Amino acid sequence: MQIDLLEDTWEREVPHEQFAYLRRHAPVHWHEVPGDTGFWAVTRYQDVKAISRDAHTWSTEMGTAFIRTQTPEFIALASLTLLNMDPPKQTRYRKLVSAGFTPRMIAQLKGKIQRRAEKIADAVLDKGGEVEFVGDVAQYLPLQMICDLVGVPEQDHARIFDWSNRMVGFQDPDFRTTPEDGEIASAEAFAYCDELVEERRAHPRDDILTALVQAEVDGDRLTREEIGMFFVILFVAGNETTRNLIAHAMNALIAHPGSYRELAAGIDDEELWRTATEEFLRWGSSIHNFRRTATRDTELHGQPIAAGEKVVTFYASANHDEDVFTDPHVLDIRRSPNDHVTFGGGGPHFCLGAGLARMQIRCMIRELLRRFPAAEHAGPVRRMRSDFINGIKHMPVRFSGQS
Repeated sequence: MQIDLLEDTWEREVPHEQFAYLRRHAPVHWHEVPGDTGFWAVTRYQDVKAISRDAHTWSTEMGTAFIRTQTPEFIALASLTLLNMDPPKQTRYRKLVSAGFTPRMIAQLKGKIQRRAEKIADAVLDKGGEVEFVGDVAQYLPLQMICDLVGVPEQDHARIFDWSNRMVGFQDPDFRTTPEDGEIASAEAFAYCDELVEERRAHPRDDILTALVQAEVDGDRLTREEIGMFFVILFVAGNETTRNLIAHAMNALIAHPGSYRELAAGIDDEELWRTATEEFLRWGSSIHNFRRTATRDTELHGQPIAAGEKVVTFYASANHDEDVFTDPHVLDIRRSPNDHVTFGGGGPHFCLGAGLARMQIRCMIRELLRRFPAAEHAGPVRRMRSDFINGIKHMPVRFSGQS
């Protein structure tokens, strides 16, 4: 079988057939990259988890989390973000930024999330049930909630959305960006954050940015650069990923009308919505993969891996591993247990915003199903061209059977 796990493939489909072949026959597979160094593709669930938890052997900081080789300047900048750090630096940084993700901070957003989801679903009613789901529904709640979390005023939300798209969309011609434009967007977002930080120092608020400015662990505080880079990565990780998870959840339900009807009928069944949300997360992994770099000569499944070589763990493959998930290609909204790796395979890079993402997906999908017992595609679904973000960029949907 021809194996191609780069961006052109992801624009067409999730390569489940390729992953199934690799899990069976080549769980550690050398993958060439035109014009760049290749990488070892790791596709089995247990291997993905093991690598995720061993930062000593598998470094993110040495070469970033992205497949393609980056410039030394980009690596130096990226190493200021939680996504591209290794312990102990990552451990210290995570402790500090965790001050903004306390259960109290997240719990106080619950009411806002619910009200915003209701408002977005009501707007779908006003449109007669026919919408471009990504632009009219999925993009709004994550963007609004991250802006609320940070304390970005409403009039600046569109700027955040633009920066986010430019930073992650350089492989997709529809976003008309380049790697250089992504760096410009990052710099613009950083400068904007700097202004907000100075305002919070003078006038503290009950938001995550104030928490970051004031955070202190054993006398250690975040630097200006660290806060700025966290701000940048928050709008990518917290906005883009959750937006795509919401879109993937609705796409899955439309493709499985029986599950749609069952979930709509159980609108007040909290346990059903809990398991359904976890299944949406397993089904629509928001990030394709995460790259590490081997820190030393080692081996995996008898395959020698040299120090400095790239090793890429594929979450969509791990989430469909037949050795872990019964009937993995069936959407089972009552699946339990469901120990997916959508938020990372554990270890230092487990997603800080996992609870917030779960809350948004559940509220948004639930409010739509509360109003509409049925839905169908009203046009072709178009996927994002990216070897990192599992994105849906266009999905016309027609909701019907208004309650």
